[in-house]
Amino acid sequence: MQVSFACTDHGLKAPRNGEHSKQNATSPNTASQARARFRTVALIARSLGSFTHRYHHSLKESTAKLTGMKYRNLGKSGLRVSCLGLGTWVTFGGQISDEVAEQLMTIAYESGVNLFDTAEVYSGGKAEIILGNIIKKKCWRRSSLVITTKLYWGGKAETERGLNRKHIIEGLKGSLQRMQLEYVDVVFANRTDTNTPMEEIVRAMTHVINQGMAMYWGTSRWSAMEIMEAYSVARQFNLIPPVCEQAEYHFFQREKVETQLPELYHKIGVGVVSWSPLACGIITGKYENGIPESSRASMKPYQWLREKIVSEEGRKQQAKLKELAHIAEKLGCTLPQLAIAWCLRNEGVSSVLLGSSSPSQLTENLGAIQVIPKMTAGIASEVDHILGNRPHSKRDYHH
Repeated sequence: MQVSFACTDHGLKAPRNGEHSKQNATSPNTASQARARFRTVALIARSLGSFTHRYHHSLKESTAKLTGMKYRNLGKSGLRVSCLGLGTWVTFGGQISDEVAEQLMTIAYESGVNLFDTAEVYSGGKAEIILGNIIKKKCWRRSSLVITTKLYWGGKAETERGLNRKHIIEGLKGSLQRMQLEYVDVVFANRTDTNTPMEEIVRAMTHVINQGMAMYWGTSRWSAMEIMEAYSVARQFNLIPPVCEQAEYHFFQREKVETQLPELYHKIGVGVVSWSPLACGIITGKYENGIPESSRASMKPYQWLREKIVSEEGRKQQAKLKELAHIAEKLGCTLPQLAIAWCLRNEGVSSVLLGSSSPSQLTENLGAIQVIPKMTAGIASEVDHILGNRPHSKRDYHH
């Protein structure tokens, strides 16, 4: 809010020659009164400004009346994202049919989800094609959606991957063509490329934003040190810094999101979009009595997941999940809902990406919204006690 005021010369000028002596006698008082009025208006202006700031701050999280979906700022940017988003990893173009993909997106959108995440590498580009086709078919307003994609693995050729300027620009153009979109809201850089200088990455991301191909950029799987370096380069050369980091976060993966990233959130405004809240399905409880034939872990490409589940550490995790199920029962929710709400209790987490493969699973996961108010400090403490893996940090960043 801007407040302007015109200062007139009433009572501030010296009286003209020949004016009544009484006016001469009172002119200092008149000037004092004018100055007092000026100070009063200035104080009001300042208070209005601070009121506006507080009002804006109170909008950090808001709730949609119709769906109950909660919205948060993406990091400390002004972009409002649903606290639950829909990811397309594995499922779109992979595990599920195009018809089921459309059902999932429809359920999500009608439940208040506005964040849809994909990547150029998902199903060799098919995920982006399916996502774009659904958006076009449903005739959803583009302005009501937050579409994000990730760059790094674009193709087999040496020039079709990485975070060099060439691939960032060409890769994003390819993603936009596949999705039939003019721009994405956020483009994420996967940090597996240590061959490209940080300045080149930040300059290329600034370029695609300035060209209108993206609104914001973020990082994915970057270390806190790398994110800080990108921010420093952006400030040094007057470029655009990243607004958020995509990071894995769940009951059994806590260190980065709970100790490293909160510091970046408070210092430079980088928030978190977290993924895998159910640890690739481990937290659903379906592996409690072994590995079902229809599960992801039974598939050949997921041999690593199978080995993780049957390992000694995996068996310990299943035992802890049995105990956590009692807390979920006490709160009147399912274990997956508890796990997702637990992720959202962290103030730096802007959104949690869901990777559902069926409408019923997605509907259940979206129900985690109702569990958030139940995630009290006492419940969080109970969860910490069962998990026994709370990382040490300088301060507690939980609600």
